[in-house]
Amino acid sequence: MLDKLNRLTEGHGALKPGHGLITGIIALSLAILCFLGVLAFHFPEYLTTPQLRKSYDVETLRKVMFGALVVAGGLSVVNILFGRSRYLSAFAFLLVALTALLGGHKVPVNDFPDNTPYIGLDWFILDLLGSSLIFIFIEKLFAHRKDQPIFRPEWQTDFHHFIVNHMIVGFILLATNLMVHKGLGWAVNSQVQLWIQGLPFVLELLLIILVADLVQYWTHRAYHETWLWRLHAVHHSTKHMDWLAGSRQHVIELLMTRTLVLAPIFILGFSKEVIDAYIVVVGFQAVFNHCNVNVRLGPLRYIVVTPNFHHWHHSQDKEALDTNYAAHFSFLDYLFGTAANSKRIWPEKYGVLGDYVPNGFIKQFKFPFTWKG
Repeated sequence: MLDKLNRLTEGHGALKPGHGLITGIIALSLAILCFLGVLAFHFPEYLTTPQLRKSYDVETLRKVMFGALVVAGGLSVVNILFGRSRYLSAFAFLLVALTALLGGHKVPVNDFPDNTPYIGLDWFILDLLGSSLIFIFIEKLFAHRKDQPIFRPEWQTDFHHFIVNHMIVGFILLATNLMVHKGLGWAVNSQVQLWIQGLPFVLELLLIILVADLVQYWTHRAYHETWLWRLHAVHHSTKHMDWLAGSRQHVIELLMTRTLVLAPIFILGFSKEVIDAYIVVVGFQAVFNHCNVNVRLGPLRYIVVTPNFHHWHHSQDKEALDTNYAAHFSFLDYLFGTAANSKRIWPEKYGVLGDYVPNGFIKQFKFPFTWKG
């Protein structure tokens, strides 16, 4: 059974209906998330993110987990009874049973300290579940490349990046906060902060997005036009654009970019409500603009970054190399003369020109330190 599961996870391609693969994968995915969820219930001080704990409704989470267990268990049993993908469904059912034995959705959550070291298992579960449900649906509804399957080539590498970058969110947040707060306290001006916090919500939100994007634009440009490319090449090595492609990012680049973006946000003193709204905006755009969707937004594409705009940034086409750096406002590239210019609407091929970045998370982690280019 484990050998068959390994072959499944190492493969790619379209899922053929009628063989139980689709329902089996849904059951297994839900079973894995429920198993991880019960671990988070048992060890919340070490496996959950302090910022998220404050907004949880535990009873709602229990109901969601119970529903997921019922669906996973039900799909597994039906597949086993009808002899469809039995190995997949049997493993999913075992995970459902193990989760139930560990207490399932009824695990009590007692008081615990907030200052313990942690990994973001809860953030991983919520983001994976939310992103996959929302963006796979959008991709199927507005597909650009209609023949691209959900499990396209190299999806495993991007998923490994997704896992690692979510699990170390605690370290990244701690490191960036320490670097920014300890190193830039001298630059804070209370008068400027009060003025910014006095702006209407929408204006303050547009301002924080613009400030963050200006930093990201020049940081992004530096990744392309200096020795920092050895880090950023990992992100560009993906040859297929979809909701998971943006997760392919070297940990050091992630740490550097977040620190540089957080710095002006801390100095200018944006209100918590606006920062929370910005996190939602950046989280959505970061995934959506990598999606396999045929979206251009008409004239708005000259103001706001769209999937079409960002797909050109990931292209190997010569007219697109080192262009379209903005993450939110595309007018920055038109302003600074770095917007891609092509008669074609969409690029032909994605990835690094020359295809010299190896596939696989470990190889890509080591790549910036071993590449002799």
